[in-house]
Amino acid sequence: MKADVVVCGAGICGVSAAHELACRRGVGDVVVVDPVPPLSLTSDKSTECYRNWWPGPGDAMVRLMDRSIDLLEELAAETGDAFALHPAGYAYFTATPDGARSLEAEAREIAALGAGELVVRRGRGDPGVPAASGAAAGAPPTAPSAGPRRAELLLGRELVAPRFPGLAAGVEAALLVGRAGWLSGQQLGMALLERARAAGVRLLRDRVIGVRVSGGRVEAVELASGASIATPNLVNAAGPMIQEVAALVGAELPVAHELHAKLTFDDHLGVVPRDLPLMIWTDPIRLEWSDEERAGLAVDPELGWLLEELPGGAHLRPEGGAGSSSVLMLWAYHTPARERPVFPASFDPLYPQVVLRGLARMLPGLAAYAERGRRPYVDGGYYTRTAENRPLVGPLGPRGSYLLGAVSGYGLMASQGAAELLADHLLGASLPPHAADLRLERYDDPDYRRRMTSGARGQL
Repeated sequence: MKADVVVCGAGICGVSAAHELACRRGVGDVVVVDPVPPLSLTSDKSTECYRNWWPGPGDAMVRLMDRSIDLLEELAAETGDAFALHPAGYAYFTATPDGARSLEAEAREIAALGAGELVVRRGRGDPGVPAASGAAAGAPPTAPSAGPRRAELLLGRELVAPRFPGLAAGVEAALLVGRAGWLSGQQLGMALLERARAAGVRLLRDRVIGVRVSGGRVEAVELASGASIATPNLVNAAGPMIQEVAALVGAELPVAHELHAKLTFDDHLGVVPRDLPLMIWTDPIRLEWSDEERAGLAVDPELGWLLEELPGGAHLRPEGGAGSSSVLMLWAYHTPARERPVFPASFDPLYPQVVLRGLARMLPGLAAYAERGRRPYVDGGYYTRTAENRPLVGPLGPRGSYLLGAVSGYGLMASQGAAELLADHLLGASLPPHAADLRLERYDDPDYRRRMTSGARGQL
């Protein structure tokens, strides 16, 4: 077999790369190789959210996500919104004065990076004034709009409570992010794959086990079936397996893997209003237990940690269309890094109870489910990430070898912008300013390492 480009991996990154090359760039012969069905290893475990609201240092992530959302909007317009782009926004909450000050400081920083105008309101009757704004990082949005480049910070309980019925008392501040929401990840992947296959992309159920290099350039890939594909270009978009594929071209990647779970919950009591944005509790949480439960946990060496303060970040959103009562819930309270992913993944049997009790700090009505909730469905996948939580997009090893990965928990939202950037590298097109901060070679840059000493914040 022969191909202009072989893409290793049929997750959202691989399918997006194939779509970008074949449908938008006119590359004639693209082959996608994966031993499992498309989007079935990690991509279908996503929470399916998107946002352009990303911390620094620098504006690389804001620019990448803004451009990616631009492309999602264009794709939605071209496909009749086949993947249900839903610009419901994000809402971050805190119940402490210190949390409110941190929320404001970070919001000002992110707005100044170009994520959009920030309007701060400090009391009842205050119409709000623009507090920070950077230049828009992407092109103007096209219909259907995925939300405005605007954020609103509400400071004071009297402003927050009326906007969110059922929210816990004592919330000091809420940050409402406009260019954010969610979509159907599976439908997005299928729309991309259908368009790509119509443009000539071939999908092979096989595994890449070797790469032939001649004169410092990729010459062919070897498959587990015994076949080979002669090609001058290989794209490593293997998701959690990118390290194994990188090793085939003699490269090492600075990534680790975190297993993240989510639960799909039947809110049959109607605690969660269906018109909510993605709701995120930013404060640390101590779970509520009865005296009897507390005494039992205190003497159990394996469960005593449940009495300790757990990190913030518990979040939820409504799931499904009209008539649905489903809610997606997530809380990364314990996600140790692993050098290699382990399949099949297994999840803590206490996860549903911990998540429900944690989110009851934000929406107290959820406490009613602690003892009599219906059994939720738990699944999840690996966040393959770099230390500073930025992706790896660009050349890798010999000429003709490229990398598109380490997209952590944001693969769906970043997929279109990252695939466009990958195609720029592969086809020798001019690169946008943020490309350098996403290449593997960035770690050789002392200035980049200095800027990253504080680390990128905010997985959400």
